[in-house]
Amino acid sequence: MTYAITQTCCNDATCVAVCPVNCIHPTPEERAFGSTEMLHIDPRACIDCGACADACPVDAIFPVDSLSAGQREYADINAAYYEGGEPAPGTTEGPNFHAWGEPVFGRSLPSDFGPLRVAVVGTGPAGMYAAQDLLLHTAAEVTLIDRLPVAGGLVRYGVAPDHPATKKVGDTFSRFHSHPRVRMHLGIEVGRDVTAEELAAHHDAVIYAVGASTDRRLGIPGEDGPGCLSATSFVAWYNAHPEAVAQGVDLSAERVVVVGNGNVALDVARILVADPEALAGTDIAAHALEALRASRVREVVVLGRRGPEDAAYTRSELLALKHLPGVELVVDDHDPRTGAAIDASGAGDRAALLRGLARVRTDAVAPTTPDGAARRIVLRFHSGPVEILGDGDVRTVRVTDGGGGAVDLAAGMLLRAIGYRGLPVPGLPFDEASGTVPHEGGRVAGLPGGYVVGWIKRGPSGGIGANRTCAAETVGTLLADAVAGALPAPTGDARAFRRLARRRNRRVVDARGLAAIDRAERDRGRRDGRPRVKLATVEELVATARAGRLPRLSR
Repeated sequence: MTYAITQTCCNDATCVAVCPVNCIHPTPEERAFGSTEMLHIDPRACIDCGACADACPVDAIFPVDSLSAGQREYADINAAYYEGGEPAPGTTEGPNFHAWGEPVFGRSLPSDFGPLRVAVVGTGPAGMYAAQDLLLHTAAEVTLIDRLPVAGGLVRYGVAPDHPATKKVGDTFSRFHSHPRVRMHLGIEVGRDVTAEELAAHHDAVIYAVGASTDRRLGIPGEDGPGCLSATSFVAWYNAHPEAVAQGVDLSAERVVVVGNGNVALDVARILVADPEALAGTDIAAHALEALRASRVREVVVLGRRGPEDAAYTRSELLALKHLPGVELVVDDHDPRTGAAIDASGAGDRAALLRGLARVRTDAVAPTTPDGAARRIVLRFHSGPVEILGDGDVRTVRVTDGGGGAVDLAAGMLLRAIGYRGLPVPGLPFDEASGTVPHEGGRVAGLPGGYVVGWIKRGPSGGIGANRTCAAETVGTLLADAVAGALPAPTGDARAFRRLARRRNRRVVDARGLAAIDRAERDRGRRDGRPRVKLATVEELVATARAGRLPRLSR
């Protein structure tokens, strides 16, 4: 028996580090790492020890013989990654003699290297991987800062609620929230409450992990009207983001058009047609669950400007759609190039996953669902939006037909999911073209002691696990600068920064306040049979943090 990596793989390579026989690839040292959608276990070398499954932060690894019906394809996906490859030299006599590369020691700190005081701005995966690296491998003191009064970032507000295993990576990060060398200041925004200069004056270094918080625009007529939303705001709405609660979402129409072909596009399409009672067992926002229960949406049309061979979604996310109960996944064959690409695709091609799906023509006037399926998702390739029409709201979306013409699809909402974009951070340089902070190995250009990690560093690419290697590079650069004496000396200490932060914002939440929020949300969830019920406004979060803080323990 062997193990297989499944849909929720986060690519952070924790499993690679614990594998005793080097049977998980690509490794961070290999060129393909970061460009593959997921990691793969070689069934020829796996010794069934289970170390990878124990270490996986998102519960993505299982014995092949225990895979559910919806996961069995992953046994073949793992094996197919190694097909045609010759065993590495030295492996023919058994997996324990698997070839290993030369050991690599990327960092070397002097024995008298003293503790640094480092601020990390942002508590999502990028920031927490950086904090984890510093706390586990140095004696650094870390100040965690977030503009929201609760930690989590992308894990809390970006991962779809029906992906609970992916959210488990948050448990890995949360154990550092109460670390004795961590000080937490939640609800503090750089540029509003404190300046970048003030932050730098109280720390040896500052790592900015602020992500890419806005979305790219379509640039078509009607885009700014009611009923045309960004996927960013829709995801925030169903994940109970405090800044999205007031934005009601109208689900009274039978058809929604989603523009984009990435994982976020599939996420929002899936949530729109999923059984609300299945979502009731997740941490979806209470207001979103209520709206979805009353929803009239029966069809979601997902538009992709290019063909199925160029789709940006991962195989695992598409496979998840194929197994969604009560939902039919179909392909719009309005353009002959779509069917040709599917029919000509090889076994390992992304387009091959669409074989066997029904090919239909989308009705311009009203959605059509087949017998036995309450709702459906239509993948329409070689088609993009031209104009959004309506009298005060969305009534029609005009889309290209692949032959130089256009067709009008009746729809009540359009969601654009064509990518995220970073915003400038006051006090830091910013590249408008890429939406990132200019840097060299994570070191901010022209700002000694300033560093970036995550999407604000490399652009909106890569999932949660990609931030682990990204953070390792940035922390390595920071430590090299510290050893070289290139970090400016701070003029204030941790206590002075705490006083400054609380003077500027009286509603700052610390680690004990965060723990109180977590307890309250889990208690609410237990009453409703859910993992948690999120507090959905800044006022609720701050009030709960203040009311539920545990008494300070004497030291």
